[in-house]
Formats: sequence, C-alpha cells, structure tokens
Amino acid sequence: MGLLDNLLTKALDEEKATQKSGEKVKSIKKVNSKKIAKELATKIAEIERREGALEEKENQLDKRQKDLDKKLTEVEEIRKKEIAKLEKIAELTREEAKNLLLEATEKRLAESMARKVKEAEEEVEETVEEKAKELLVEAMQHGATDYVAEYTVSSVQLPSEELKGRVIGREGRNIRAFEQATGVEIELGDANDIIISSFDSIRREIAKRALQKLVRDQRIQPARIKEVVSQTKKEVEKIMFEEGKRLCHAVDVYRLHPDLIKLLGRFKFRFSYGQNMIAHTLEETKIGLQIAHEVGADVNIIRLGCLLHDIGKVVTEEEGTHVQLGVDLAKKYSIPKEVIACIAEHHEDKPFSSAESRIIWVADAISGSRPGARYAAHEEYVKRMEGIEEIANKFEGVEEAFAYQAGRDVRVMVKPEEVSDDELVVLANKIAQKLEEKVTYAGQIKVTCIRETSASETTKAK
Repeated sequence: MGLLDNLLTKALDEEKATQKSGEKVKSIKKVNSKKIAKELATKIAEIERREGALEEKENQLDKRQKDLDKKLTEVEEIRKKEIAKLEKIAELTREEAKNLLLEATEKRLAESMARKVKEAEEEVEETVEEKAKELLVEAMQHGATDYVAEYTVSSVQLPSEELKGRVIGREGRNIRAFEQATGVEIELGDANDIIISSFDSIRREIAKRALQKLVRDQRIQPARIKEVVSQTKKEVEKIMFEEGKRLCHAVDVYRLHPDLIKLLGRFKFRFSYGQNMIAHTLEETKIGLQIAHEVGADVNIIRLGCLLHDIGKVVTEEEGTHVQLGVDLAKKYSIPKEVIACIAEHHEDKPFSSAESRIIWVADAISGSRPGARYAAHEEYVKRMEGIEEIANKFEGVEEAFAYQAGRDVRVMVKPEEVSDDELVVLANKIAQKLEEKVTYAGQIKVTCIRETSASETTKAK
C-alpha cells in the first residue's frame, strides 16, 4: 500500500505542475496578444492619417489644375481678341500680312541687286582706261623713291638667277608665303637681288636674316619658310637683348631689369624722325652727362634718365603717348621717382621739377634738332602705317595685319577657328569701311583677308 500511495502522490504533484505551467503559458500568450493588437491599432491609425493627407493633396492639385485651365482659356481668348483687333486695324489677315512682308522684302532685294549690277557695269566702263593707267603706274612705283626709302628697305644679294626663281616659287607661292610670315613686302631687283620693304625695321631685319638663311639652305618652300622665320624671330629677340646690354654698358648703367634691357635693344631697329634711337640715346647721354658735370647735377639720375627717356617709343603692346608709356613702364620696374619725373617732363608735358629734368630736356633737344639729325616725313609715314595696322588688328578674329605699298594694300591674317569663309568677306568689308572713316589717304586702300589652315605630323624615330 505504501508504494501505491507514493505513486499516486507523485502523479498528483505532476498533474498540478502541468496545470500551473499551462496557466503560465496562457497568461504569456494573453499579454503578447494584447501587445500585438495595440501595435496593429497604432499602424492602422497611421495609415488612415496618411490616406487622409493624400486625399487632401489630391484635392488641392485638382483645384490648382482647374484654376490653371481657366487662366489658359482666358489667355487664349485675350490673344484671339487682340489678333482680331490687329487684323481689323490693318484690314489684313495674318496670312495677308505675311505675304505683304515677303513681297516687300523681295522687291527691296531685287532693287538692290539691280542697282549693284548697274553700278558694276558703270564701273567697268569707267575703269577700262583707268586700269591701263594703273598698270603703268604700278610698274613705275618700283622706280619711284624718296628719302623715306633709306629707312624702309633692305637688300639681299642672290648668287644666281636660278636661285632667284626658286625664291619666287611656282606662280609666286614662295614669295606670298614669305610675305605672310614676315609682314614685309618683297620686290625683285634688276640684278640678282631681293628688295625687302617695310616701315617696321624689326620685321625687315627678321625678313632679311630669314631670307639669307633660306638662300644658304636652298630648301625654299612654304612650310620651310614658316619654320625659318619662326627661328629667326627668336634669334632677333636674342640680338635685341644683347644690343640692349651693349647700350646700357656704353653709358655705364648696370643691373637693369632684363625686360627693360630687351626693350632698349629695340632701339637698334627703331628710328625717331629718321634718327636711329641708339645713336640718339648715346649722343643725348653724352651731352647730358657733360652738362651735369659742369653744373653739379646728379650724374646718376641724368645717366638713367637719358637712357630711358624714350623707352615708351618701343612699347607696342599698349596705347598712349610714348611719354606716358615710358612713365608707366618705369613705375612697373621700380625706377627711382627722380628718373620717372625726368621721363614725364622731357617734352614739357609737365612743369620741370628738378635741374636734372631740365638738363635731359636740353640734351634731347640738342641731339634731335641739330641739322641733318631727323626727317619728319619718315615719322609721319611710320605713324600712318602703324595706324592702318592698328585699326585692322582691333577687329575680333584678326591674328595679324600688315600694311604694304605705303598703306595702299592691307593684308589681314585671321584666326581660322574664329572666322569662317563667309564671315571673311564681311570682315574685309568692315575693315575697309573703318579705314575710310579713320584714315586719310590718296587713291584707294585694298583690304585682303586671308584665312589659312594647316596640319602637320611627325613620324616616330627608327
């Protein structure tokens, strides 16, 4: 009996434990169910809130769309009313007005074309005899010279007549290429020589040296001409720097900025009223120093002032008088203010501020005004040629402009990427019109615009 009672007691205990465990599980499930139900209710409420907001936005959009449609309808009605008013005022429909404009344009063009044709016919009739005279005059121009020519031409002697033909090239292509690359004018002499003409002595020097190289090399063709001219320009720049140093040392000026020395080197190829500027500068400096020693003025100011007083004349990148350009340049390179004052006052543009300014003015006048020192016509000629080139260079798309034949022939090299073939004709017309307005000249000025493209490639070395 004891064993049976134990088993029953044990069974009852296990049953009670099982009941407690089941009740506990039921309690946990009940808690979880309430929590899930609460979360679901929260999410459902959020969804309903968002649906309400979307409905509100849709209603607003519908309202805006209706307002927009209404306004568009009103605008269209106003447009139709205005068109009807215009047609009523003009007594024309839109199609009739369009046709009327086309007819007027065609009539105007036809009248313009007819006038141009008539003018061309009249010009041909009038210029038949003039053309014959022009050919004779052009042939005589090569023999007509004056005292300006001494400062505007150089000559290169050729070893043979055959080489002269090679310089000319087939149908003159080599000479044309040479003129375009250098900006000078080439003339054939009576003997085996080539005459180089240009008012710009630096261009002329570059052309002379380049031509001498080509003659020695004998490989004369357009591509080689451009290459040699480019090399020669760099060589002449070095020569000008050396000439500038030589000039500075000649007047005992040292440690000047290299840019100023290079500009002073241009004096070798620059003439002021026919007087070479290196000769003028040396002469003026000697006179100024002698006066300074006599009166006890500051020799160093006189020395540097005489050297730099005309440096503005070789500044070609800026506009202004040579006095102002010289002053600006001296300030840029921190030249002493006493010397800057001498530059500013050497033409009496400002009252003299020191004895040194007066001495430089006197020395400049003595060197420039002595008999035979200067020729005014040369300076006027150079200014006129520079003025013609300056006008052409101001147009957009122009790379370089060169004036030939005493300004009667202007050749303009354009940037091919900026000026098309069609725009080239318009550009030439605009330049010609501007020259008519700004330049005083005898006869006519022929403007030729040139648009040239080229490409080159080099093979790999083997």
